Amino acid sequence: MIKSILLIITGGIAAYKSLELIRKLKERNIDVTCVLTKSGSEFVTPLSVASLSGNHVFSELFNLTDENKMGHIELSRSTDLVLVAPATTNIISKMAYGSCDDLASTILMATNKPVMVVPAMNVRMWHNAATQRNIQTLIDDGIKFIGPNKGDMACGEYGLGRMSEPQEIINSIIEYDNSLIHQPLKNFSAFVTAGPTREKIDPVRFISNESSGKQGYAIAQSLFNMGAKTTLITGPTNIPLPEGPSIIKVNTAEEMLDACEQQLPADIAICSAAVSDYRVNNKKNSKIKKTGENISLDLSENPDILNRISKRNANRPSLVIGFAAETGEVEKNAKLKLYSKGCDWILANDVSDGKVFNQDINKITFITDSITEKWNEMSKDDVASKLSTNIINHFSA
Repeated sequence: MIKSILLIITGGIAAYKSLELIRKLKERNIDVTCVLTKSGSEFVTPLSVASLSGNHVFSELFNLTDENKMGHIELSRSTDLVLVAPATTNIISKMAYGSCDDLASTILMATNKPVMVVPAMNVRMWHNAATQRNIQTLIDDGIKFIGPNKGDMACGEYGLGRMSEPQEIINSIIEYDNSLIHQPLKNFSAFVTAGPTREKIDPVRFISNESSGKQGYAIAQSLFNMGAKTTLITGPTNIPLPEGPSIIKVNTAEEMLDACEQQLPADIAICSAAVSDYRVNNKKNSKIKKTGENISLDLSENPDILNRISKRNANRPSLVIGFAAETGEVEKNAKLKLYSKGCDWILANDVSDGKVFNQDINKITFITDSITEKWNEMSKDDVASKLSTNIINHFSA
């Protein structure tokens, strides 16, 4: 159980959120020791950090008093978790390349404890190719990321890069803590479908859609973190695979259905993939050339994966969850889908105007036979966490 956190506060306007984060951590009886970088102290003072944490604040690597009190090696290992919030582009770069020219970066190199990073930066800095390479390096090294969120920036721009709110950070720490210790779904098996499917027209063209797979990947990761034996069945995507779940890659709707049925029996099935409704009957073995004339495609319906899984007579999962991506009358259409498909829960969202596909946020209406609940707009990771909590409560009941 996480009882102590070493919080590293680096230099960004979002550092003010770290003060509220310290307060919330203390409310949960978590001991917080802080490292404040030189640039971080331009935004919050050592006195305010010390007053809220109730502990000495460390800043300098070559400080005789601090080193006598607690050396940087001991500081890096005398905690349950190292949390960097806010994490600037600079500290992320240092971590990726193993640089250690100050106390914060030296601790991050020396620690043998789990590390979580909460990015906060300008939207263009976040999307910069170098930043994304560094982030992927850290993810591959086992570093956990929280956020960032999309929103208005202090610089006046809008986009991805806002530091996650303190409560979001707390929620992620709690989920991580549960995954290490409690693992409430450790006796359950689950499979999750994600991403789009592709139906070939000819060797170079296909029918597909805008699904990125982000929501399904987040759900698979969350279930795995909660201890479930999890398989992710994914169509073609361009995002990193989650760490831990078994992965099955497919292209077509029929391949996805086959992969789902091979996972049975299972306790939990979550169909979040955006499956192509139709496939091409008259697909060509060679590339279709322009002739100046119109062509037509002969289409037939693909198998309905959610319907097939929900209405099985044998090996039906105890809990079948579907998604309803709608462009109008979201709640009405989702309820119709719940009853017609025979699933237990539906997570509905409005995908019109590019609101969900390829985005990092989602706004869900959670629907069961007896409940209709509108969730606030939140990150897809937080949607996954909230859904996992509902699943845990369902099986606990």
